[in-house]
Amino acid sequence: MTDLLDASGPDQIRAFSHPLRHRIWRELGGDGATISQLGNRLMTNKGNIAHHLGVLVKAGLVTKGPTRTVRGGTEQYYLRTSRRIRFAPDVPDEATAAMLTSIGEEIVRARRPLLNHRTIRLTRRQAEALSAHLDELLNRLEPAGPREQEYGVLVSLYRR
Repeated sequence: MTDLLDASGPDQIRAFSHPLRHRIWRELGGDGATISQLGNRLMTNKGNIAHHLGVLVKAGLVTKGPTRTVRGGTEQYYLRTSRRIRFAPDVPDEATAAMLTSIGEEIVRARRPLLNHRTIRLTRRQAEALSAHLDELLNRLEPAGPREQEYGVLVSLYRR
């Protein structure tokens, strides 16, 4: 798994133009998951998960991993190809809207989320420095062990 993938190709943009694909990609985490596991976690049917996984695989965002035998059958694990995704500055509105929709759904379901929004006037240089600082701060954090709670972190600096 690479650390960072620049999602700028047409297949990648198309893949990330649906909120469920963002949720699937995030739910795979570092350990991956099977179609059955994803269906249970995301509360949707396996056919729907399989279709969207196919789009993610075609776009190079997800890959097939190891298999496991379950009750005489074989289940395929799927793995993310990168830990982080970065969108090009000119990503189409549909992909950004899909990502924000999927994250918004998670925030609404979360217990006591911290949600802080502020509008502030900055020079271009200040905005670039703040963006770099926030990105570095987030990416410097070392993940806790697998038994610890997962948290979603959304960092965004945008020009109004």
